[in-house]
Amino acid sequence: MDPKSATIERFSFAERAAHWLSAMAFVYAALSGLALWSPRLYWISDVLGGGVTVRGWHPWGGVLFFVALGIMFRNWAHDMRIEAEDREWLANVHRFAVNEDKALPPAGRFNAGQKVLFWIQSVSAAFLLASGAVLWFPEWMPRGLRLAAVLIHPTMAVVAIAGIILHVYMGTAAIPGAFRGMLRGFVTREWAESHHAKWYRETKG
Repeated sequence: MDPKSATIERFSFAERAAHWLSAMAFVYAALSGLALWSPRLYWISDVLGGGVTVRGWHPWGGVLFFVALGIMFRNWAHDMRIEAEDREWLANVHRFAVNEDKALPPAGRFNAGQKVLFWIQSVSAAFLLASGAVLWFPEWMPRGLRLAAVLIHPTMAVVAIAGIILHVYMGTAAIPGAFRGMLRGFVTREWAESHHAKWYRETKG
């Protein structure tokens, strides 16, 4: 890190590429999945090329999402470990909601809320992939597994979509500057010290 620079690197190009690939694949898989899930939402398939196209490409969108998320998991799993100070952060999360960040333990590269969301999305993706594979090749699967997949797949999709909506809100409206970090890779020193003080001190050396 250049001590004279007003900004510091938040995410590398490779990290941002994996994140945005994951985001695009998730949006496609979610929208196409909603079109297939409910007749009331089938109109979405018209936007995505028609019902046959959506039926054919929805599973591949899910696979691409899982692969991109897997790259993110490899990059960030170490930083996402829940530690003692994260549990204290979560116990006082109401202070975060009212912008009393200084009353919380200083966050590392990711705060406890981001870590919890990361693990929720990772577990949801694993269930979505497994249940999606069952629904992709139903003729090869036993009846009990097919019935379980019919319940698990949309349930995990709802969890994942809710998590992404929260993620987008927190990364844009709730915490100004966070989106720029993921878009350009850099954040200001003031932003880093304010929102991720522990990571800032470690980065600064």
